[in-house]
Amino acid sequence: RTQRGSLNPVAFDLPARSGLRRVPGLRREEVAEMVAISADYYTRIEQGRLVPSGPVLESLIQALRLDEDQADYVLSLVDHAAQAQVAPNLASRARKERLKVRPQLQAVLDQLKESPAMVLGPRMEVLAWNSLAELVYTRFSALPKNERNLVRLVFTDPQMRQLFADWPAVARACVATLRREATANPDDPALAALVGELTIADRDFGKWWAARNVTRQDFGTKTLNHPDVGELIFDWDMFRYASAPEQQLMVNLAEEGSTTQRRLAQLVDQSET
Repeated sequence: RTQRGSLNPVAFDLPARSGLRRVPGLRREEVAEMVAISADYYTRIEQGRLVPSGPVLESLIQALRLDEDQADYVLSLVDHAAQAQVAPNLASRARKERLKVRPQLQAVLDQLKESPAMVLGPRMEVLAWNSLAELVYTRFSALPKNERNLVRLVFTDPQMRQLFADWPAVARACVATLRREATANPDDPALAALVGELTIADRDFGKWWAARNVTRQDFGTKTLNHPDVGELIFDWDMFRYASAPEQQLMVNLAEEGSTTQRRLAQLVDQSET
């Protein structure tokens, strides 16, 4: 529905004059006609009352011009709907296990002496971290367990807003990533509570959550403005842990011999004095 409303009818050779259109974007009937299904059939799909067949779904993805991440998101919704009909209780049982970090993974974190790193859970919980991550981001160990969440910190901690040089881009990416988790676990009460809290706490979060944008970011570059040592530039990568696929190891890498690498060493020295 969101994507349909964002499309310009002119791009589809359809009239765009406000006098002829009561809603922005494409009408349901127009989308239905493009994929050769009835308007009622499409309406039930859009309202979540009917799971479309594979060919219809592929046609809708093309007609609505979904990008790769959006298409993957829609496919995940359909998969979840099918699984929920078969085994609705399996997800809640597995949820309790996916937040445990194995000692072997913590050992990997501790051996990354020159790279800030942390393990993120499915709702972007900060499940584990190394000492350099605490020096660069925040003292996770001093936070109550329920506040160790990267999305929550990005939107509610004023220091995080100052830390990220491009805070709006980071915040949008966090919302889009969290939206993907909502696909896999739409009935997760902890996720619903987090979304509700942040919607109240931050106007931008509510706006970006309602936009239903989704993304999967596994690598990139980010710039931090650290209050003690200044600008830090990292290439970062996300790695999924085979023994716990819903946990991700995020590693920040500084270029060899760079100013960032020297400033990280300075942070470590300051913490030891």
